[in-house]
Amino acid sequence: MIAATLAAHPAGAGELANTDKVLVIGLDGVVLDRVKAANAPHLNGLMAQGLTARSNLYANPMAATSSGPGWSTIATGVWPDKHGVKDNSFTGKNYTAHPDFLTRVENADPTLNTYAAADWEPITSTDQNGPIFSAKVDKRLSLKGDRDGYRNEDPKVASAAATELRTGNPDASFVYLGEVDAAGHSHGASSQQYLDAIARVDALVGQLLTAVQQRPTYAQENWKILVTTDHGHTSSGGHGGSSIAERGTFVIAKGPGIPAGSVREDVRLVDVAAIALQQVGVSTAGLDGVPLDTPDSDPFDTLRPALQARVDETGIPAGTKGFTRTPPAGWSVDNSRMGTGGVTEWAGWTFATDEFWSQAQRDQWRELNVRSRDVFAVADSDEWDDKTHTGTFDSTLVTPKWAVTGGTTKTLRYQTHYRHETGQTAQVLVSYDGGTPVVVRSHTADAVAKSEAVTLQVPAGATDVQVRFRYTGNNNWYWAVDNVTLG
Repeated sequence: MIAATLAAHPAGAGELANTDKVLVIGLDGVVLDRVKAANAPHLNGLMAQGLTARSNLYANPMAATSSGPGWSTIATGVWPDKHGVKDNSFTGKNYTAHPDFLTRVENADPTLNTYAAADWEPITSTDQNGPIFSAKVDKRLSLKGDRDGYRNEDPKVASAAATELRTGNPDASFVYLGEVDAAGHSHGASSQQYLDAIARVDALVGQLLTAVQQRPTYAQENWKILVTTDHGHTSSGGHGGSSIAERGTFVIAKGPGIPAGSVREDVRLVDVAAIALQQVGVSTAGLDGVPLDTPDSDPFDTLRPALQARVDETGIPAGTKGFTRTPPAGWSVDNSRMGTGGVTEWAGWTFATDEFWSQAQRDQWRELNVRSRDVFAVADSDEWDDKTHTGTFDSTLVTPKWAVTGGTTKTLRYQTHYRHETGQTAQVLVSYDGGTPVVVRSHTADAVAKSEAVTLQVPAGATDVQVRFRYTGNNNWYWAVDNVTLG
């Protein structure tokens, strides 16, 4: 089945209305390390010329690591708890509130030209559970692929998209290729067949890149190229579960201002839509994603060079460096009430990465901490209890003293990922000018990947404020905190 919706206002290559353009290439089920091992000169060339960023997905119950949630996350720039797609049934989808980035472009400026092409039907076809990219997109190409057919249909998608990119005038485009995922299901990500599929898809990526460069107006244009994937694959083949192999995705980005050969740890899959929108001058307000040039002022992220490998944990790969108990400059951890012994990695507030913490114990919602980026703070009495100890878990994370003006209002903001059980406490306390800390927020129910805002009324005469995050428990759950700011 072939379906195409033509633009209501097509523009030829000679009509140079907008010089800032973006192309997002979506490759289904691609494992980044296998790209590096494959005969893939175009993809590896993009990494050498631009940015490479690994990004882990959620897992159930937020959503399965499958294509419906994955491409919805990429297209909408929000996580599944907002766009509503939890699996390939698309039940609960909420694209009206959270439209794809091409639709956002059309809503913001209908004079901009948008294009989408795919051979997985829910992406662009109105006949399936989607479409993820709505009918507002100027021109959509939908081919019918399946596990045996992507090898035949991908070249058709690439050829049609290359023609559009070369001779048309799309300002924002999305092109999907599905063969690698099919090879993963049939042969596994560790197979030669998987590498061969990457090589064939890489050649199609090359066609798209060449088409952009052959545009008559290319020299006067500013192109940003993004390549991403919706989920990973196990070595033996398959996805949908909570392993790092299945949750693993990536973002590759090339364009002006992006350093060649750069690697970042703070870019997430939701950022693809934000990067694309910013490139064509459309607001990113309301997205979970942020553009690449968003400043990273989180002090926890400065700890990445100090991260260590496992000590007592056994489920985390030995080569994964992902935790430190040393706080960033100006911060401290008060363990004066903390029990002794227990699992070394979690003996009080710890600073960790998703790759490290989520592998400590799978399928207990650690994978759902999607709104934290890079390094975050975590207090985990559940994991700490897995080794003999005395006493209970009682640890307090303490911020620096921040200057304030008496009689004003301040807003304390932080990302929180908290799983509650009777017997544990999670409190935010505030003290002014070294006074007695007072509780301003208590978490008493699950708060999965939430943004918190606490209004602080600064007392008259106060000159500084200090915030404490105190967590207590005894083989209960955990509390993760990130991006703490006072504004």
